[in-house]
Amino acid sequence: MERARRGRPIEKVMIIKGRRFLFRVEDSSSPADYLKDEELRNAVWRYPQDNLPGGRNMMCENFLHDGGSLFIGVFAGDEKGMPSASGGTLVGFSYGFVGLKDKDAGFRAPENIQFYSQYNAVREDCRGFNLGVRLKEFQRDQVRDVFGLKTITCTYDPLTAVNAYRNIHHFGMDVLAYRADIYGEFGGLLNRLDVARDRLFVSWDLSRKGRKRSCDLSKRLILGHCVFETEPIRVRGKSGETEFDVIREVRGDLDQNVLLLEIPGDFYRMLQETDVSDPRVRQIPVFWRMKTREAFQRLFARGFRVSDFCGTNTAPRRYFYVLTRPETAKS
Repeated sequence: MERARRGRPIEKVMIIKGRRFLFRVEDSSSPADYLKDEELRNAVWRYPQDNLPGGRNMMCENFLHDGGSLFIGVFAGDEKGMPSASGGTLVGFSYGFVGLKDKDAGFRAPENIQFYSQYNAVREDCRGFNLGVRLKEFQRDQVRDVFGLKTITCTYDPLTAVNAYRNIHHFGMDVLAYRADIYGEFGGLLNRLDVARDRLFVSWDLSRKGRKRSCDLSKRLILGHCVFETEPIRVRGKSGETEFDVIREVRGDLDQNVLLLEIPGDFYRMLQETDVSDPRVRQIPVFWRMKTREAFQRLFARGFRVSDFCGTNTAPRRYFYVLTRPETAKS
């Protein structure tokens, strides 16, 4: 925090695929400077009803002013290739705040304080630069080195493979709970009102090294560790004929200590393409949501925990949560 107090912004320039990006902690005392975060949030989620608090309130929330929130912006370079917070284009942002693990303990014990990451967004045309991972890493450094905290928590949709791979496999986050339909009427580009907004609540131990070793799914796929049996079907989607995997059978009685729970490869695309009048097509993501919810809740109750998230190496790629339980927990 000393650097910010001396008037020097906390920032870092990264060169990714030959392009320069500036990662910067927002320190502005002008409410108008915070409105760009709201514009980008709406460009990504396309749901204006779920707006951020507003420029003045966000400025007051900033930990460099009166609150406990951290705002980070990612800026792409200008025509000269050099990014800056004033001259560059905002292509990513994150927003989070200090919270509590045990509500009864309150703020009395430092170890009870954690950081909740609310938003982590990258503009669509800049998603080939791995900015989502770099943004989380930059946020981690600020929370650990500036805030002095050891834990970041967040939620994400358990059916989104890109988020599952990043959070579970790359960063090694722990799943604390399955939360069913926690956001109510929350629509937009990345949600649909007829598909429940379930989330996994995860915790990131910043003192622990992330990125698990690559896992070999081939043997377990052969030996029958899969909770679901899936198959591809052809349907007429919003933009024409397309193919999606659907669940044909749920194996709820598997007596293994390592199980694989499959999810769609691109759930966001599935949500958009199945947003049609044909009820058979429209129900595909609804069925995935309800069956994975039932499976997660049942397996958690049996002592299983998420230990990894992996994809197959051959096309078409398939994606699986790896759930394990100790031998002593086997019934």
